[in-house]
Amino acid sequence: MDPFDPFAPSNATPTTEHPLLGLTVLVVEDSRYACEAIRLLCIKSGARIRRADCLRSARRHLRVYRPSVVLVDLGLPDGDGLDLISELSVSQPAVEVILATSGQIHLAAAARTAGAHGFLAKPVTSIAQFQEAILALLPAARRPSGPRVMSDETITPDQIAYHDDMAHIADILSDLPDSRLVDYAAQFIKGVAAAASDTGLEQAAQTLATRHAEGLTTGTEIAHLAGMVQRRLAQRMAI
Repeated sequence: MDPFDPFAPSNATPTTEHPLLGLTVLVVEDSRYACEAIRLLCIKSGARIRRADCLRSARRHLRVYRPSVVLVDLGLPDGDGLDLISELSVSQPAVEVILATSGQIHLAAAARTAGAHGFLAKPVTSIAQFQEAILALLPAARRPSGPRVMSDETITPDQIAYHDDMAHIADILSDLPDSRLVDYAAQFIKGVAAAASDTGLEQAAQTLATRHAEGLTTGTEIAHLAGMVQRRLAQRMAI
C-alpha cells in the first residue's frame, strides 16, 4: 500500500525521516502557491494532505472526515479563518492540531484566542519549522521514537502555482464591488508576492491596503496593481 495515498487509512507509524507519517493535514488556503508549498512540506514529512480553498469547502470536508491537523489561513475569500478556528476548537471529536497561518504576524494572538494551538507565519518553506510546529503539539505516542533527522532544507513551489494565483486575483481585480474584497485582494496579493519574493508586487499591494485602511480613494492603486498582475500573466504565457 502506498504510504502517501490520500485515501488510505491513517495508521502508519511515524519514522525519524518521515515524522508526520500517519497524519492527514487539511489545508484551508486560497492561494495555490502557498498550498503547493504545504503539499511539498507534507510529502517530505510523510503526511497526507487535503485542500479546501474557502470556508464553505472546509466545512464540507469536515462533515465527511476528521483530519489530524488543520492549517487555516486567516484571510479567505468567503470569510475570516478565525471563525473556522473557533468552530474547530469546540468540535468533537477534537482535532489534534489546529494551526493558524498568515503573513500578518500581528494576528497570532487573535488566532490563539480563537482556539488555535499555534501560529505559522507565511511564507512557510522550512521543512524543520513545519515539522516542529506540528510535532510539538502532538502527544508523545504520536511522535517518532528516537532521534529525529533535522533537515535544513527549504522548498520552492512550482511557478505554475504562482501563475494560477495571478489569474485568480486578476479576475477579482477586474470587478471589486465591495470594500471587503479590496482588503481581501490586497492581503492575498501581498502574501503570495512575499512568498515568491516579488517585491514590487508586494509593495504595490501594501500601498493599496494602506490607502484603503485610511479611507482614501483606491482606483489608481487598483488599476496599477491590475496592470502588474497582467504583466506577470503575460510573462508566463510568453514562456
